Amino acid sequence: MTQRREPRESAQDTTDAALVRRARFGSLPERIRPQDTVETSPATTPDPARDTYNPDEWLVRYCL
Repeated sequence: MTQRREPRESAQDTTDAALVRRARFGSLPERIRPQDTVETSPATTPDPARDTYNPDEWLVRYCL
């Protein structure tokens, strides 16, 4: 079985490739805070008629 070999690159080619790679991937992206990654929103719209029943008012009206 024969092995395939790539042509050798010169020192200048590897240096240029390293410079290009460092320019593109040399620094990490800016840090994102966890507070900026989460969005909170209510699951349903608030229903004003839902909380109109008051058990204390019922007690006062019908039991006294």
